[in-house]
Amino acid sequence: MSLVDKNIKDTLKDECEIYCYDPIKVTRLQDLLSSKNTLNLSKKFKLLADETRLKIILSLAIEGELCVCDVANIIQSSIATASYHLRFLKRSGVANYRKEGKLAFYYIDDEIFKSMVLLSFHHKES
Repeated sequence: MSLVDKNIKDTLKDECEIYCYDPIKVTRLQDLLSSKNTLNLSKKFKLLADETRLKIILSLAIEGELCVCDVANIIQSSIATASYHLRFLKRSGVANYRKEGKLAFYYIDDEIFKSMVLLSFHHKES
């Protein structure tokens, strides 16, 4: 059997050979998923797809809060670039900030998101 034939045969194994479904499960899950804001969750996952933002999110999750200058140094960027990413995270509803004199300190404002990110980060290490 050639490699192409084997790949075709393997592909056919991962599909149902007949069409049938469990209407009770399907209806229950459709109702559950339509009542949840999956778009909002999808947007939060997209935040993690950018490596720079991921580094910022992880840094904030680990440290608790950081000033813009700290973030700029962590990601090795300008203050303007760090501020741009932090504002993006704030507009996305994941982060917030507080002012202390002339300094702006950012923190993760979504504890479930923060826990998920930390769990994922530590899971990868083990």
